[in-house]
Amino acid sequence: MVHFVGAGPGAVDLITVRGMRLLSKADIIIYAGSLVNEELLSYAKKDAKIYNSAYMTLEEVIDLCVDAQKDGLEVVRLHTGEPSIYGAIKEQMDSLSEYNIDYDCCPGVSACFGAAASLQLEYTLPDVSQTLIITRMEGKTAVPKKESIQSLAAHQASMAIYLSTGMLEELSLRLIEGGYDPSTKAALVYKATWPDEKAFICTIEELSSVAKENNITKTAIVLVGDVIAGAGYEKSRLYAKDFSTEFRKAIQSPDT
Repeated sequence: MVHFVGAGPGAVDLITVRGMRLLSKADIIIYAGSLVNEELLSYAKKDAKIYNSAYMTLEEVIDLCVDAQKDGLEVVRLHTGEPSIYGAIKEQMDSLSEYNIDYDCCPGVSACFGAAASLQLEYTLPDVSQTLIITRMEGKTAVPKKESIQSLAAHQASMAIYLSTGMLEELSLRLIEGGYDPSTKAALVYKATWPDEKAFICTIEELSSVAKENNITKTAIVLVGDVIAGAGYEKSRLYAKDFSTEFRKAIQSPDT
């Protein structure tokens, strides 16, 4: 069996309990060494064999899994954050299926949620934004034309933009072209939840200069939207006195 496990955004204690237990039982761990916090490997048992996939091809990863299956060993494929977001897990699953190797998935905390926790913000403020768009700029991996930054920016929703730190000047131009005001609040969060995390609040037009001033070239996420300012929102109706739910009846005013 191969277990795809989300390592979380960085902090060692932000892996799920299930993920930690799978790590502790694994005979073989293949981890994404370019992004996963190596301290997570402290959960591994002493005789576990550990491989860094940063130096491996897809074929080499699958070959390890095939050999492990033959020997009846348990494998953990440890991905950064939440594996379903930019984790390239589908191609691995399809390859495992070709060899009739069973697999399952253990979710993890993605960087955009780690960043939100660090900045103490809510992406879905009533009357400001009720939508979070998770996206990226095209790089080595293409992005469908219908999902260009410009077209997504037109929604004026909250945005979490991954894998784009090296293209911030172009990113800002596209966000503005899509409809965001240049003065719209943005955040640049480097290594969210890691001990050396750095977080900067700025505007869309300042993103590139803030990155240059602080020597941030990778491993950062960009957040965009009016929710970052945290102002001008309506309180949730869920907790309003005059709102009934399945669990609580509305409190009637004396005048009613």
